[in-house]
Amino acid sequence: MLKGLPRIDDTGKLSPGKTSGDMTTSSHVYSLYFKGLVSEDTLAGFGVAILGQKHDLLFQMKAPIHHDSTITALEAELTALKRGLTEAANLGITHISIYCDYYPTYGLVTGRSVPMDNKTASLMNDVWRIREQFASSFPIFVAENSIKYAYELARETLDSEIRITVNPPHRAKATRKATCIICLDDNINANEMFWVDKCCHLFCSECMKRHIEVRLLERSVMRCPHYRCKSKLTFGSCVNLLTPKLRKMWQERIREDSIPMTERIYCPNPRCSALMSVNQLTKTTNEARVWRCCFKCSQLFCINCKVSWHNDLSCEDYKSLHPYPTENDRKVKALANQKSWRQCGKCQHMIELSYGCVQVQCRCGHRFCYQCGAEEGRCRHGHGLPLRLPEPPPPPPPLCISCICCLFLLFLFVFVIYYIVATFN
Repeated sequence: MLKGLPRIDDTGKLSPGKTSGDMTTSSHVYSLYFKGLVSEDTLAGFGVAILGQKHDLLFQMKAPIHHDSTITALEAELTALKRGLTEAANLGITHISIYCDYYPTYGLVTGRSVPMDNKTASLMNDVWRIREQFASSFPIFVAENSIKYAYELARETLDSEIRITVNPPHRAKATRKATCIICLDDNINANEMFWVDKCCHLFCSECMKRHIEVRLLERSVMRCPHYRCKSKLTFGSCVNLLTPKLRKMWQERIREDSIPMTERIYCPNPRCSALMSVNQLTKTTNEARVWRCCFKCSQLFCINCKVSWHNDLSCEDYKSLHPYPTENDRKVKALANQKSWRQCGKCQHMIELSYGCVQVQCRCGHRFCYQCGAEEGRCRHGHGLPLRLPEPPPPPPPLCISCICCLFLLFLFVFVIYYIVATFN
């Protein structure tokens, strides 16, 4: 039983004489808001706010973070959390909700990620030790504007121009190093590493660029490159790593994924081949007509015949007059044979395999074997039906001892006959 929690006065100081009334900690869940901030000019500070059941402010504090080397935003956040939990335990609170707006901190507190360095591990050990004093402590991930109490306190600390004592000015500023688990380079500045938002895994920028490029070329799901990690990469978090070409590819990929497979149609213009939605094209033209206009190249085409618009000809007349491939089609076929391209059996588009497995997927979603063109699971090239090798011939029967003896006696008989004939001659 807690007689009364101390309240704060107008200056932000604790006023033990003012209480919030009789409250039972076993039946009340309090809220902890915390924020740690780091500026570019070696300043670091934090703010902590504890709210009651009715969101009334029970406790608040702000303070600078003194450090002797570089400090990361994650370390500042954990320092604020550690101090906030300590103050909550000193107030006798037993049930508390921990509100986090920084996902790396939330990942560590919930156990979804592990500390990547000794300093972070030490802070997390202190946090877990303090949390054991509570009957319950629930981490909750919220938006940034939901922790305005703690953020304003931390911001005031930095604005007060309290300088943190670091190395002398004539010495170079120390920089924390990190290791990329892909290229194993251990001499990379931690602030230059790419941090995956969902899982907190770290990689160098070059490895992430190559990973994203390969995923886009293979049309695979954009996931974190960490082994067995299923966290998805978002365009917004990776946009600073992308070249203009990769940025355009990813945006086109997002647009394609938004169109269902059954509604996809491609411009028949060989210089365009833009992907469009059948429903979207139908809404912009008369549904009774079969001609459509490409959004990209503005060329008219027949949605029924999948060719450029045939003026004054119905679809039946056009197909009867053009039963064989056109000159352009023959040129494409010849080039495809020369370059070893494969034609998709569903949308008829050409596909080139640069490297990798012979099991490929067209942008229309059709999967087939690049080696023979058969649909997935209908050929024997290692990815569909099991490949049946011819049975090897039976091994020759082993030579028995009697056979060896017979051969030896035959050889001896021939030698004796040869010797007798040679002697009489």
